[in-house]
Amino acid sequence: MITAPVRIELRPLAIPASIDSPDAADFIEMVRVRNRIYAEISGHDDHRIAADELLPIYQPDELERRLVWTVSVDGEMVGRVGVDLPLEGDSKVAFWLIELVRDVWGRGVGSTAYELVERTARENGRTVLQSWAEHPDAPGPRLAAPTGFGTIPDDHAARFYVRHGYTLEQIERNSAFDLRGPFEEVKRLLSGATAASEGYRVVQWFAPTPAEFVAGYAWMKSRMVTDAPAASLEFDEETWDAARVARHDAMYTDAGRPLLVTAAQHIATGELCAFNELVIGKDRTEATHQEDTLVLKDHRGHKLGTLVKCAGLLTWRDFAPESPRVITYNAEENRPMLDINEAIGFVPIAYEGAWKKVLDD
Repeated sequence: MITAPVRIELRPLAIPASIDSPDAADFIEMVRVRNRIYAEISGHDDHRIAADELLPIYQPDELERRLVWTVSVDGEMVGRVGVDLPLEGDSKVAFWLIELVRDVWGRGVGSTAYELVERTARENGRTVLQSWAEHPDAPGPRLAAPTGFGTIPDDHAARFYVRHGYTLEQIERNSAFDLRGPFEEVKRLLSGATAASEGYRVVQWFAPTPAEFVAGYAWMKSRMVTDAPAASLEFDEETWDAARVARHDAMYTDAGRPLLVTAAQHIATGELCAFNELVIGKDRTEATHQEDTLVLKDHRGHKLGTLVKCAGLLTWRDFAPESPRVITYNAEENRPMLDINEAIGFVPIAYEGAWKKVLDD
């Protein structure tokens, strides 16, 4: 069988100032295609987001340059290419994605898009390229992470990465918690964590962050790239200040997406020591997403992770009672956090591979 050649067009995506701008049509269509791709891969709509809720993430940011191209085949938009360039110091890292509807797989579209990714990285002096992809479970050969934790199928996406010189560095578990189920275990765990964390208290807020918590929240957010398990992946150390917290919060508040932060505070010093984030779209019947969770190293061993997670879930159930479940991601080697999640009732639903390539100078 001979496959007819396709006409591939990669076009820079103009980011509109608002979703009502005259030039917003391509952005809106990109989001529609993005949502279709995620549903095709995962088999559910929990990763769907409305165009006006995604737009704030793409607004200009002095700490990161975010480049996006739409991918069209024979005149029809079928996907997107993204390259994120951190502007922390002399960063050598680029994060990228190529997302295509299944109908065009195997026709050379992805490889054409990847040429753009690598060219862009080189033009911007980036030598460490990193990317993530979901690998739905399937029979057949599997690839193991060098961390010794987890495997993924040797599927279409995995073969694409290997063909272009990437190595699998880490596997992340995608877990879900049923918000419609019983909460007795959550309450029991919270009671135990409260008893074990004498000297700490729970504080909560919805973005924007209150002034009294900005400094502590900024420090905890800065530790996400240094304290969380990262295998051999490379991340630039981040500096967080009040302006950066405000920018972070605005990505949610400007989109009308409620973000709940549950933190543990050391009573004697007032220091924030652990935190957990939960967010949902304007449609409160959608899935909830758990964003960052961290316990600062100096405060581990007091069940603060369990404390903030359980306290957050109990508040969230009352805030968004129609949300069906919470979605979260953790490195497979992050056993302490997975132990907490499993005890609460999170169950694995998917796995992602983290891939890395170091370019020649």
